[in-house]
Amino acid sequence: MKISTRGRYGIRLLIDLAEHTGEPHVSLASVAERQNISVRYLEQVAVILRRAGFIRSVKGASGGYALAMRSQDIIIGDALRELEGDMLVVDPPLPGTTESKLQRCIRLTVFGRLNDRIAQVIDRKTLASVVGTIDPDDSYMYFI
Repeated sequence: MKISTRGRYGIRLLIDLAEHTGEPHVSLASVAERQNISVRYLEQVAVILRRAGFIRSVKGASGGYALAMRSQDIIIGDALRELEGDMLVVDPPLPGTTESKLQRCIRLTVFGRLNDRIAQVIDRKTLASVVGTIDPDDSYMYFI
């Protein structure tokens, strides 16, 4: 599984908006400049995130976007699924298809475990947990 540009840019947009919650709204042009992303691409991603309820738009000449909910209430996995679809490494078998014992074994012991681990990571991370803080589980300590 590979997260597409849409998923990566969408998460970067959410993080940028979270970092600027002190402002009433942020223009996509300023986000695009800070993140080095095309404004047109960000507009497409913003539509998806707005329809899903993660961000809200402010109309007008000086309009822009802001988070529609608190950053601690936005789960990275939910946003990624909205942008990417399911986050499975392989699709489950179609109803009515039969699997060999080997296929079932691989699906359950390898792909199923991968799906579980991916979900564990992306579903326990909130936007707030990746903005301006260091997660002790993800940090490294170096001694000189």
